[in-house]
Amino acid sequence: MLEIKNIVKQYANHRALDDVSTRVDQGSIFGLLGPNGAGKTSLIRIINQITAPDGGEIYFDGERLNPNHISRIGYLPEERGLYKKMEIGEQMLYLAQLKGLSKAEATHRIKHWFEKMEMQTWWHKKVEDLSKGMQQKVQFVATVVHRPDLIILDEPFTGFDPVNVNIIKEEILSLNRNGATIIFSTHRMESVEELCDSIVLINRSKKILDGKVREIRNAYRTNTYRVEYLHQEKQLTHVAGLFEIANREETGDNTTITIQIAEDKTINDVLTYLIPLVHIHELKEVIPSIHDIFVQQVTAKTEAPINEVQ
Repeated sequence: MLEIKNIVKQYANHRALDDVSTRVDQGSIFGLLGPNGAGKTSLIRIINQITAPDGGEIYFDGERLNPNHISRIGYLPEERGLYKKMEIGEQMLYLAQLKGLSKAEATHRIKHWFEKMEMQTWWHKKVEDLSKGMQQKVQFVATVVHRPDLIILDEPFTGFDPVNVNIIKEEILSLNRNGATIIFSTHRMESVEELCDSIVLINRSKKILDGKVREIRNAYRTNTYRVEYLHQEKQLTHVAGLFEIANREETGDNTTITIQIAEDKTINDVLTYLIPLVHIHELKEVIPSIHDIFVQQVTAKTEAPINEVQ
């Protein structure tokens, strides 16, 4: 769907994007991650042709990005842009027609979405009369009403209570199942784990890593496990050359230890040692979350080398 090749963006003395390349696959939900000021918004604006890159190219379905692609993109910016004094229905019709819909088709689709999102009574309300969460619903519908092939959502859950967050999540998944490709920019790492197939992490204008979520998490595995067992009179301690205990918790009759296994050993070696000694209730590998990896990469004292997971 989208090929981003060696993008550079310079603002006066600040380089917002420095040779950033990544790929957004057709039909995927793609996470665009990074701390504030990393360059995410600059990249989103370039994809939307709000600004132009100073170097590099973007290809949309194999064609170099051009103004004809704008009608195929839906964009929900972090800074919302509704007209506060304008009636909701009139505003939605205006925005839908800007994307190429006829008035009749726009009216039909807007009414469909208003019913779906329980907004039927909002047609003659003004934006300034709505709560922040209600305004968010309006902006979301405006983003998707023209059925774009590519949907870009920048912090889409801001202002929503937990119930409406779940509603929007379900709509995102439904749009994706119906063929939409989605770029999802957020600080909510739990949403990334739940929704995204692939991610790119940008920090200080550079790409730090990208790839499929599952493969990235696997690449950062540390051979660490949590073992829960029936509490014994004699506590287990680390075994030289086999494993070290990083943490110990005792709850009621159970003890849980977090162990890191030696590089040349396997969990089977550990089980061979433990089974004669303790009654094991649960054994689970500790695989770093995207949040853990995000924090590790962003807070690293020195800039990490580019690490691409294919």
